[in-house]
Amino acid sequence: MFHGSIVALVTPFKNGDIDKKKLEELVEFQITKGTHAIVPCGTTGESATMSHEEDKFVAKLVVEIVNKRVPVIAGTGSNNFNEALCLTEAAHKNGADAVLVVTPYYNKPTQEGLYQHYKKLAESVNIPIVMYNVPGRTSVNMLPETIIRLAQIPNIVAVKDATGNVENAMKVLRSSPNFTVLSGDDALTLPMMALGAKGVISVAANVIPAQMADLTELMLKGDIEGARKIHYKYMDLMNALFYETNPIPVKAALHMMGMISDEIRLPLLPMSEEPKIRLKAEMKEVSLL
Repeated sequence: MFHGSIVALVTPFKNGDIDKKKLEELVEFQITKGTHAIVPCGTTGESATMSHEEDKFVAKLVVEIVNKRVPVIAGTGSNNFNEALCLTEAAHKNGADAVLVVTPYYNKPTQEGLYQHYKKLAESVNIPIVMYNVPGRTSVNMLPETIIRLAQIPNIVAVKDATGNVENAMKVLRSSPNFTVLSGDDALTLPMMALGAKGVISVAANVIPAQMADLTELMLKGDIEGARKIHYKYMDLMNALFYETNPIPVKAALHMMGMISDEIRLPLLPMSEEPKIRLKAEMKEVSLL
């Protein structure tokens, strides 16, 4: 159902509030450059520091701006089932095409707890669900066996694998070849797609949307050599976007490109000077500045 370069969109702020004008400009930039789908209110969108009303507002606004030109996958995850349900219901009501639901964080559920969480959510709201496995953020890793079980539920349609462990993805792809696996790490997009993943939910696409779209399209066509050239050209930039905690560097990069302010919410801070200098150098290296 979902494929290619799917941007994990930043949320621009102005004086503490959502910058609606800049958000619209970012969405138009993504669509113009060929991005295949848009994820508002994910990790990169700072959902963890937005209120539920802000989450709902941003997702609804992005749906309206996109106006069916590409799919919108709204971030609706929580470590509280009822909160995840509320956000998912709102995304469904407001016209999102799917939802991205992170594994419950902090409370460290068992594998059966993860299974029941997603199963109940899928049974409660008739909307396509993309699971999001990112143990570096959540302190829990959803094992391939659990993902394979959940892949049998009709409206659980994909998993974003941000484990950094390609073997996890291989086990899912081998056992459930018709289930969609999406890379959650830009630098692993090419190897994961070579194994059968369908694309990436991308941080880098915020600043190089056309290039990430091209890379994934070439991989889907089987042109590994063409995709490899793009991968190696932008690999250092992809890594530079994680010099500090995401989304600090990508907001700094967009700010340097004149697209948004670098405003970010506590406990995150704008990028510190030394890594910003190194990020700027990588951006110049690929002619972004």
